[in-house]
Parts: sequence; structure tokens; C-alpha cells
Amino acid sequence: MFEIIRRDGLARIGKFTTNSGRSMETPALFPVINPKINTVPARELYDTFGFKSLITNSYIIKNTPELKEKAQAVGLHEMLDFPGIIMTDSGTFQSHMYGEVELTNEEIVEFQKSIGTDIGTVLDIFTEPYWTKEQTAESIEVTLQRTQQACDMKGEMMINGVAQGSIYPDLREDCARRMAEMDIDVHPIGGVVPLMEQYRYAELVDVVMSSKKGLNPNRPVHLFGAGHPMLLAFATLMGCDFFDSASYAKFARDERMMFVDGTFRLADMESLDCNCPACRGHTLEELRKMEKGKKTKLIAEHNLYQIVQELNLVRRYIREGRLWELAEIRCRAHPALLEALRKLRDYQDMMELYDPISRDGAIFYTGPESRYRPVFMRYLDRLGTRYVLPTDKVVLFEDTHGKPYSRPYEQEFDKARKAGYTPIVVSPFGPVPAELDELYPLAQSLFPQIPDMETETESERLTYQFLSMMGVKEVILQNQIPEDGTEEYDANLLRAKAVARYQFGIEAADALFKEPVELVTSRKTGKIRNVISAGEHVLSMRAGDGLYTLKLEGAKRIVEAVPKPHMRVQVMDDAVPFAAQGRNVFAQFVTECDPEIRPMEEVIVTDKDDNPVATGRAFLIPFV
Repeated sequence: MFEIIRRDGLARIGKFTTNSGRSMETPALFPVINPKINTVPARELYDTFGFKSLITNSYIIKNTPELKEKAQAVGLHEMLDFPGIIMTDSGTFQSHMYGEVELTNEEIVEFQKSIGTDIGTVLDIFTEPYWTKEQTAESIEVTLQRTQQACDMKGEMMINGVAQGSIYPDLREDCARRMAEMDIDVHPIGGVVPLMEQYRYAELVDVVMSSKKGLNPNRPVHLFGAGHPMLLAFATLMGCDFFDSASYAKFARDERMMFVDGTFRLADMESLDCNCPACRGHTLEELRKMEKGKKTKLIAEHNLYQIVQELNLVRRYIREGRLWELAEIRCRAHPALLEALRKLRDYQDMMELYDPISRDGAIFYTGPESRYRPVFMRYLDRLGTRYVLPTDKVVLFEDTHGKPYSRPYEQEFDKARKAGYTPIVVSPFGPVPAELDELYPLAQSLFPQIPDMETETESERLTYQFLSMMGVKEVILQNQIPEDGTEEYDANLLRAKAVARYQFGIEAADALFKEPVELVTSRKTGKIRNVISAGEHVLSMRAGDGLYTLKLEGAKRIVEAVPKPHMRVQVMDDAVPFAAQGRNVFAQFVTECDPEIRPMEEVIVTDKDDNPVATGRAFLIPFV
């Protein structure tokens, strides 16, 4: 079972529990244990490093008589002295590299069951990046047949259904969709080690994202062979939950040390700038002169500590809603990773589906790549389709005076409006109308005061594109505002309506603002707190993100004015009374919902007859 506890876009923190009752928190790494080479004992991985899972090779065990006999006699967990979750590989890699596997899929799956593994693996066909599309497609059919066979015979053992497809996104997605229909427990993405070894990370993005399109989102995704700390944040950002690493031991045998910014040979290092428990108390010279076996173990331990530390940091950033920032920082460790981050821009539409409407913290700009985040695209899309320009004349302001813009520019905005102009700030997000300057993400973001040329140019381009699309007849700069304007306006009412349109859509907002409208404001800050329309409390504005909480009376108006499925989450009859009491509605009780709903968005809970029974905020998105 896989329970999602926290999420940040495609990334999630979860609790994974096997049929044997063993559990662990994700994202998680499975250290690879070679049953013949005991670099770091399995028990030490569990007790000292805190790993609650590992992966070992069932093919090696089966073909080593003493290991096979012991595993079948006492079970894999006792043989390895490991109380956590054990996953076994099937020998696919050995078959692909050396052609030495002389077992059938049925035999290796049955053997994995017999030794008590928690998660077994199908004998899939490893698809190389250089394979033709036809060769890849044929091998996928074999993998799918073997996977179905494994599902039929798995019993209490969980099974890995490995999504293959070489470097062909359409084959990856199709394979993943067909895998999603099977009784699979974990979805590894396979055939990616050559891409990582050759630093072809941009192609890895295509592989992972096209696979994610087809996979079932309620199952964990394992990026087979990925375990370097510099890649973990970025891979998690793409929605991977499990990782594995044999490199911690392989690199140690070659005297190579892993860090978040790369791998370094001991012989080439000029200082040992590491305070992990393995390195602490040792100098670089001591480490170089250490006996070979002891040195290998110490470097392996260092590599494991680097992985543990990075995974802890990844989980922290997910909890804080800031994983994009960590991934952007880590991707600057290598040009190939930075290229991959830029490649992710091609999947903005997909990532926007999972990106929350607002977060608790501010957005930190780390470079031009920050503009590829889905939140930028969503803002521009909603601005273009949901914003109503109060006038056809605009004053453009520079983004130089802090946020929200209506504070430092209070007098200038007032002067512009009295002269019949709409104030718009040219920001890194593009155009920001004054009425929207307090909502997420506009006010909850930090950019350097000295902008980079790419962002500055794009901001201006987006602004003039918007003005053209909106049919603006006159544009002036902030130092050109006419004096002594006499136009009357209500800044709070302009803001209240503009935010409602941005958040709920134009039709829904019009239904919410029936005359007379009373705006209740904070005595301390003067900001809008509640919207009373025709005597009914329909909206409350949140101070943290400048967006609304929808009240039940407001929900009734939207349902009456806007047809299904807009904002709706329809639930089963059994769930109606619980929802009406303000309790959470779990996904299994939902029968229909608006496919446009995004995480943390305000929703209307309805019964089968479209009667509103409650309002709330979505945690998941519709799975289509």
C-alpha cells in the first residue's frame, strides 16, 4: 500500500507498506547488496544509516548453491540479517549484459516468492538507447506478457512492473499505460542506466516524464539505477519515489567519493571537506594511506551518508513546498543536469496539473530556469482568460519598489486611476495588474533587484503581448500620468472582483458579486477579509496568499450560475452527511469531478443531484 502524506507538485512524501507489514517513508533509496560482496553489512545499513529497504539479486542467489540453500531454508531477511523491506532483481541486467541467464520468467518469479522477498521483479527485457523503435516495441510486448504472468502468480509477494521503451516517448507512455492496468505494486522505470552513465539527462527527462504520463499515480515509481545524491532532488521533482544505488560500493572500490556536486577521485582531492560520521576525525592523507579494505568501507559509508543527508533534505524541501528551488540548485552541479532542467520546460502542461494553487512559503528565484516552473505558466494563462481590464488605457510601472506593489506605488496608482488608466507593473511574471498584486504567487516571491537580461526581455515581451491581446488603446509610462484626474473608483471592489475572476472564473465571480456588496476589511491593515453579497457571506480572503476561501452560500450561487462540472466534486450518497459536517472526503467516495481542479484549489462538494453540501480544498487531482 502506498499512502501519500505530503506533496509538492509531482514529488511526494509517502508511506509504503508491504504485504508483510514492513513499511518505510518515501522518497527512499534501496542500497544494492551483492550477496557475494559484503562491503557494508545489511544490518549496518538498517541500524547505523537508517535505511529501511535494500535490493539484492535473486539470480545471483539462485545460482550460488550455498546462498540458494540458505535463502530457501531461513528466508532472505534472516540470511541477510535485515529486518526492513527487501526487493530482489531478476537477473535482467545480467541477461542483457552477458547473456548468461538460463532461467524462465516463471522460474525466477517463483524463486523470489520462495525466499520471502517483499518485492519481486519480472524478468523484463532491458531496452538500450541505441535500439531501433521496432526492436524496442517487440521487446516491450515480451516484457508485458511476462509482467502479466508474474501478476497472476505473485501471491503475497509484491511485484515490480518495469516500464521500458528505450528513448521513444510514445513507446514509454504506451508501455506505462498498459502496465497501469495490471495488478502491479511498484512501477520501476527501466533501461535508464546507460543514459545516466553517459550524462544524457535531457533524454532521461523524456523517458521519466513520458512514463509518468501513463503510470497509475497511486503507485510508487522507482527510477532503476539512480542513486547519485546530485540527481535525487531532480528525479524526485519528476515524481520518482524509489531509487537504488550500487555506486556507493562500486565507487568506493575505485576510491571515488560521492557528493551533491559530483564524484571525486581520492587521488585528485586537495582537501577532505566533509563532516559526515565516516569522514569525521580523518585527514585526507590518513584516508589515502589507509589499508585497502578499511578504506573501501569508509568511502562506501561516506557515500551512503551523502545519500541519506540528501534524501532528508529532499523530504524537508517537499514539506516546505520548495523542491523546485533545491532541484534548480542541484542542477547547477553539471551542465548536463542544467540542460535536463531546461528540458523539463517541455512538460510544463503536465506538471501544472499537479502544482498547488498556492504554497505556504515564497518563491525564490534562482535563475532564468525558475521561470519554467508551472506557477508562471498558470498565472499567465489565467490572466489572459479570466482578467477583465477596467479601462482600455494602461500605465506601465517598473518593478523596483517592493511588494505588494500597491504599497510603494499607492499615490501613483491612485493618480493613474483617477486619470482613467489601469496601473500594470512589468514584473518577472509578466504584466501584473494592480488589483492582483497581493495574490499568490505575485506577492509571495523574491527576485534579485538586478534582473538578468533574459528575464527582463521576456517580462517586456509578455507584457506587450498581453496589452495587444486585451485590445488596449493607449499605453503610457509612470512618469506620463496626467494631473488632476477626476474619475471615481473603488480600489477594494476592483481587487475583490479581479481576484474572484482569477480564482473561480468570470461567470462564477459575476454570480458571487450580487448587489449590494459589502467588503469587510481589517482595521489594522485595511485589507479585504470578507465579502458580503446581497446580505450573504460568500467569500473570505486569506491573508497568507491573497486568495479566497469559498463559503457554502457562495458555492450555491456558483452551482446555480455555472453548469457542471465547474469546481464540483460529486460524492456518493454515503459520504454526503459526513461532508456536510465538515469532514474530509476520501477519493474512493468521489464519483465525478471537474478535470480542471488543481491541488489546494477551492472546490464545491455536491451530491448526485448537484446540490452543494460543503466546500473545501482539493488535495489530489482528477486521474484521467
